[in-house]
Amino acid sequence: MEVMKGLESKGSPIGRKARGGSGSLDLLLIAYRNLNRNRRRTILCVVAVALAVFFNIFMQSWIEGMYKSIEEVVQTFETGHLQLVSKGFEEEKEYLPVQFPLEDGKAVEDLVSRIETLPGVKAALPRIVTYASLFDSVVKHAIVWGIEGERELSLHPLNLTERGSGMVEGRFPRKGENACAVGVGFAGKAGIRVGDRLPFKMVSAQFSDKFWNPEVVGIFKFDYRKYDEGVILVPFDRLQRILVLGEGTQQLFIYLEDAAYVEEMKQPIQALLGEGSVIHSWKENYWVAYLRNSTFLFVIIFSVFQIVASFLIINTIVMVIHERIKEIGMMGALGMTRGEIVQVFFFEAVLLSVFGAFAGSLLGGIVTWIGSLFPLDMEMFTGGGMKDFPISGTLILTFSVQILGKGFLFGVVVSALCTLFPSLKSAFIEPVEALRR
Repeated sequence: MEVMKGLESKGSPIGRKARGGSGSLDLLLIAYRNLNRNRRRTILCVVAVALAVFFNIFMQSWIEGMYKSIEEVVQTFETGHLQLVSKGFEEEKEYLPVQFPLEDGKAVEDLVSRIETLPGVKAALPRIVTYASLFDSVVKHAIVWGIEGERELSLHPLNLTERGSGMVEGRFPRKGENACAVGVGFAGKAGIRVGDRLPFKMVSAQFSDKFWNPEVVGIFKFDYRKYDEGVILVPFDRLQRILVLGEGTQQLFIYLEDAAYVEEMKQPIQALLGEGSVIHSWKENYWVAYLRNSTFLFVIIFSVFQIVASFLIINTIVMVIHERIKEIGMMGALGMTRGEIVQVFFFEAVLLSVFGAFAGSLLGGIVTWIGSLFPLDMEMFTGGGMKDFPISGTLILTFSVQILGKGFLFGVVVSALCTLFPSLKSAFIEPVEALRR
C-alpha cells in the first residue's frame, strides 16, 4: 500500500496518469529513472552497444581508408585518371610491348598539347614501361619506368604516406641524363648504392636488344612495395631514344581536375584521337571494382557486431520484465494502458541504446582521428605478402563525421528495434496475475 501511495503522490508521473494527466514525457521520465535501479545491468548494456558501435565505426574507417589508399595507388602508378594506349598495346599489354606507340609514333608533345586544351583536363603525362634483364646482380628481372620526373612531382606526390617525392638518398635522374633511381627494396636486395652502375638489357620497338648501363643517382621509397622492390626509374626522353620510339610514347596518363568525371571525359578524348586508341579509367581497375562490389560483405560484418549487442539488450529487457512483474501489475491497476506500459520499457531500451551508441561513437571518433594522423603499418597484417596488391605500405584511417553519424544511428535504430518484442511482451501481463506473484 505504501508503494502504491508513493506512485499516486502528487509529483509521481503514474499518479498524474491516474488523474488523466500523464503523457509520453512522463513515461520517458519513468524509463530514465528505471536505469538507476540496477546500475550494473545498465552499464553492461551500455558497454555492449558502445563496443558494437565502436567496431562498426572503426571497420568503416578502416575500409574507407583502404579504398582511398588503393584508389590513390591506382591513379598515381597504374592508370592515372585515364590511361591512353594503342589498340596493339591493349592486345598484348601483359608483355608491356613498346612496338605499338600511340598514334603510330607521332610527336608526344603535339599529343599532350591537344589533350591538355580540353576543358577539365589538368595534365597529360607520357610514360614508358618495359621489362629488363639485369647483369651482375642477384636481382635478375625488373621493370624500367620512364617518366618526366619534374612534371610528375609537380602534379602529385610519389610517396603516398609522407606526401613527398619519396627520395631517401640522392636525387631523381634529370632529363636526358644517363642515370636511374631504384627503390629501397631493390637496392637492398641487389646491394646497390648511389654512384654504382646498373647494367641491364631491354627489347626495343624494332625487336633488337638494347644494353644500358646507367648510373644510380638516387634511391626512393614510394611506399608501394611493387615499385620499391622491382622498378628502375629513368628519364622518359632517354628511354624513348634507347627503345627507338622516335618522338612517340607507349602510354599517356591523363589527370583531370575532378577524378569523378572520368566517364564524361572519355568521349571527347576518344573523338580527338580516333579509333586507333583505347582509353581506360581508374574505376575500371580490377582491385578498385572488386572492393567496391564487395561492400555488402562489410555490411554483413557490421551487422553481426550490432546484432550481438542487440541480443544482449533483448535478454536484459526480458530479465527486467520478469523482475518487475508486480510493478507492471501496479501500473495496470493504476490505469496505464498496455500501450503505455510498452512505451515505458521501450523508452528504457532506447535510452540504453542512445547512451551506448554515443559512448561508442565518441570512442570511435577519437581512435579514427588518431589513426588518420598516424598511419598503420600494413606489413603487420599482410606479413609482407601481397606484393602486387595496389595498396601503400601504410594505411591511413579515414576520420569522417558521416561515418560517426552512421555508426551512431545504426546503433540506436538496430538496438531499439530489437527490443520491440520483449517490450510488447510486457503489455500482455494481466495486472491481477502480476500482483499475485
